[in-house]
Amino acid sequence: MLLQNEKLNFDYANAVDNQLTDREINAKYQEGELRILTEQGRYPLQNIVEIMGTMNLNPEYQRRRVWSNEQKSRLIESFIMNIPVPPVFLYEISFSKYEVMDGLQRLSTLFDFYNGNFQLEGLEIWSELNGRNIYNLPENIKSGIDRRYISTVVILNETAKNKNEEQFLKKFVFERLNTGGTKLTPQETRNALFDGPMNKLCISIAYENEIFKNIFEIPDANESLLENALYKRMEDVELVLRFFAYRQLSSFKVSKISDILDNYLEKANIKYNPEILEKLEKLFNDTIFLVYKIFDDKAFRFKSLDRNKDFVNWSKPSKMIYDPIMFILSEYSQNIEVRNKLIENRNIINERFEKVMNDNPNEFSGRNNNKADVLRRIELFKGIFDL
Repeated sequence: MLLQNEKLNFDYANAVDNQLTDREINAKYQEGELRILTEQGRYPLQNIVEIMGTMNLNPEYQRRRVWSNEQKSRLIESFIMNIPVPPVFLYEISFSKYEVMDGLQRLSTLFDFYNGNFQLEGLEIWSELNGRNIYNLPENIKSGIDRRYISTVVILNETAKNKNEEQFLKKFVFERLNTGGTKLTPQETRNALFDGPMNKLCISIAYENEIFKNIFEIPDANESLLENALYKRMEDVELVLRFFAYRQLSSFKVSKISDILDNYLEKANIKYNPEILEKLEKLFNDTIFLVYKIFDDKAFRFKSLDRNKDFVNWSKPSKMIYDPIMFILSEYSQNIEVRNKLIENRNIINERFEKVMNDNPNEFSGRNNNKADVLRRIELFKGIFDL
């Protein structure tokens, strides 16, 4: 059962007519439909701190995709040697205000360099400068860097005719710009494009809920966090988002999971006020607590015998188990009497869970992961909690 004011409206169509004649296609092109308007610029590096005051850098995205000092240093070495550096792509959100679509690490590296936040290291051609920062560079070297420029390509605000088209274009361009290098996960793209109150809530829960972090083996130490695959690629945040979005799964017209999460986050950012966000946070925390009390540290895992049937292997926590279990238990987590009964009968529930897993191995093979698959797994698990 949804909370008061939790329900969102996803009843809109995204149908596209692909059956156009050549004349209609030519007319569409002539009218400039969805044609990107841009302008280019060049900014002196020495003014980068001032310039970045006009940009939305999405600090959470920056924090998780941080360059090492050696990577930062090599960028500075490129400027020393006047090696061409790719332009930064910006989206004009209003007059003289921009979102960074591509080039965040280049900009943040320059910002850190001019604030003396790191020492150069790992330089190959200019190894004599290793160990130095902006404050103790030789005068000619610093002056040479100051004279360099960073190029920008700005996608102008008037490209989009309305807010819906603007959001579509930003997503489309962002994904195209980030097709090279390390491919972004859907949640990294989502976080960059759909930042807002609901997104921040998901980030906060993933970072602060100790039970959640314990189950998914996410460490507390900042040094270890960037080595953790779930944290580094923001998959921990996506897990939290899935919990909230799947509570309204039957309302979606789309079936692809990434589209469902995009649609939910975009609308929830706009529609949910602080009161409903607070209630949703409590719901997640109560639900994951109930999961842990029933399944302990084996939550969302399945076991199998080794080849010789000598000992049991436990899997890593699985999204395919997490999704239906969290969905079902969210219905019970606010009822103290039912919650206590479930905890008291956890041995029975665990036996039933194991039977469902053994009887339906193909459901959890990793190939079935759209809306219909999730709903089917929810039905499979519902009976294990009937007491």
